[in-house]
Amino acid sequence: MDLGIRGRHALVCGGSKGLGHAAAEALALEGVSVTLIARSADALEAAARDLSERHGVAVDFVAADITTPEGRQAVLAACPNPDILVTNPGMRQTPADFRTLTREDWNLWFEAHCFSSLELIQKVVPGMCERKFGRIVNISVSNIKFPQVNFAHSHGARLALSGAIASMVRELVPHNVVINSVLPGFFDTDALQTNLHGHAARGNTTYEAIVADRLKMTPAGRFANPRECGDLIAFLCGANAGYITGQNIVNDGGVYQGIF
Repeated sequence: MDLGIRGRHALVCGGSKGLGHAAAEALALEGVSVTLIARSADALEAAARDLSERHGVAVDFVAADITTPEGRQAVLAACPNPDILVTNPGMRQTPADFRTLTREDWNLWFEAHCFSSLELIQKVVPGMCERKFGRIVNISVSNIKFPQVNFAHSHGARLALSGAIASMVRELVPHNVVINSVLPGFFDTDALQTNLHGHAARGNTTYEAIVADRLKMTPAGRFANPRECGDLIAFLCGANAGYITGQNIVNDGGVYQGIF
C-alpha cells in the first residue's frame, strides 16, 4: 500500500531503537527522509546508516535529550519544518508510591511525558498549517486507558498530554494537520526487557515467572514485534489519514477490555 508520503520529511524522537526506530523504518520504507533523535550519538549513527543503506532515503540524526529545553532547541534548530513528527520521550516507566513523590519528581515526569511533546508540537504546527500537510503521532502506553497502581506520575503526565492534544485538533484539521496517539502494550523491545527484569528483581521472583504472567494477561499470547507498531504509526502519517485526528489508538493484543 502506497501511503502517498514519498519525499516527505519526518522527525522521529527515540529513533535509535525500540518503537521509535520501528516508526522510522516504516516511514523510510515509504520513501520518507528521516531525522532521528535520541540521547546516544553512537546508537543514532548506527541506526541512521542502517536505514539509509537499506532503504535508500536520506537519514540524519541529532543526539539530544528532548526532555530538556536545550535538547528541544537543538532538535528544532536541526529540523525546524518536518512534515511528520513522532513524539516519544524514551523515558522508561518506573513505579513509585505517589505518597513519596516530590514536586521535583512530578516536574520531571510532566516535563518528559507532556511538556516536551507539547513544545515540539507547538513549534512545528505553524509550518505544517502553511504547507497544508502535517502528521503528528505521539507514542504513549495502553495503560493510560486503565491506569495502574504506583504509576500516577507517568499516567498523569501522559493523560495531560492527551487532554491537551484533544483541545488542539479541531483547529488544526482544516489545514490537513492531524494529531493522534498510539497506545502500545507489550512490544518486544529493550525497554520491555529492562522493565521485566526490574519487576522480577523488585518482586523477588524470576524473569521467567514475570514473562509468563504478562503473557497470561495478554489475549494474543505473545509480545508484539515492534514493526507492528511502526506500521500503524506510518499509516497514521499517510496522505489518506487526514480524517483521523484526536484519537488514542490501543495496540495491545486485547489486554484493554473497554469498547471506547
